[in-house]
Amino acid sequence: MASNRHLGRIIALQSLYEQDFRLECQDKNFDIQDVLNRNIRRYKDMVDDRDFIEDIVNGVNQQQQALDDLLQPIAPEWPIISIARMDRIVLRMGAYELVFRRDIPPKVVINEAVELAKAFGGENSSKFINGVLGTLLRNQEDEKSKKQDAKKVKKEDEKT
Repeated sequence: MASNRHLGRIIALQSLYEQDFRLECQDKNFDIQDVLNRNIRRYKDMVDDRDFIEDIVNGVNQQQQALDDLLQPIAPEWPIISIARMDRIVLRMGAYELVFRRDIPPKVVINEAVELAKAFGGENSSKFINGVLGTLLRNQEDEKSKKQDAKKVKKEDEKT
């Protein structure tokens, strides 16, 4: 299953990369569902979790602005649009899984994103991806901790 999910992430990455490129070129005939179907069909004998792939692609597309808003403060010297296309897409995919796919362990998400960056990104992509997603995870954990602390304080106040 794990290697199948890795392949699923590669297919999602390919689909999102093509989408980003073709939309930048103002391709009026672009249809993400056609691209997704084509890319999944290429690997049909090795893919058995189509829903996982579709969830990543559709989730990244639906949550793109929210994901960009989460990522931008982590790397303020790199506006999202200025980040290399491949890195930007890997970051969005990783952020989507960290924030919206609670069924996948965060360390697995980050490791998978780093592996995609090593395979498809530039020389320093994996370090950049690891740093940004690691910071996003720490930020999420800090927020969760603050909320838990606030609940404890509220319960203690209610007792007194």
